[in-house]
Amino acid sequence: MAIANDLRRGNAIKFNGAVCVVMETGHVKPGKGPAYIQAKIRNLSTGKSSDQRFNSSESVEIVPMTTRKLEFSYMDGEDFVLSDPETYEQETASSELMAEVKDFMTENTPLTATYVGGTLAMIELPANVILTVADAPEGVKGDSASNVMKSITLETGVVIQAPLFIKTGEKIKVDVKNRKYLERANN
Repeated sequence: MAIANDLRRGNAIKFNGAVCVVMETGHVKPGKGPAYIQAKIRNLSTGKSSDQRFNSSESVEIVPMTTRKLEFSYMDGEDFVLSDPETYEQETASSELMAEVKDFMTENTPLTATYVGGTLAMIELPANVILTVADAPEGVKGDSASNVMKSITLETGVVIQAPLFIKTGEKIKVDVKNRKYLERANN
């Protein structure tokens, strides 16, 4: 058993009978009353996130976790087949588990798989991915004010906002968490 003060991003804990992953933590010391830990946690069985407060000295049960590097290989019906780039072992992940990352995955996209109790519990993408622009309409003539954006479609089918100068066929770097254009990628 650990205390809430020891919670860090990435820890898995038992909370209300379910295994949850700590997404963010913050130590809060209000002007009045005791200090507490504000944590954003994700329930691994439901996938729902919630904000929870823990008393700084409250006991929490840390659940052992392991991580492994995998790559997306191909689709098998509704399931995603992932493979270990070193051993070529394959693993199947459900579409529910892949819901957050599927929009930015192409073949051989590197992934971080988290296992809790030997069961695949969470998949994460790198912070930024490089994708090809599938469709980028031409900018409107005379529309040259600073920071003007247009909707573009990426090779995965996701639509994001990008600057007017981005053209179809270009490779761009995308911030996965915020779903935003970052910059042109070096080819």
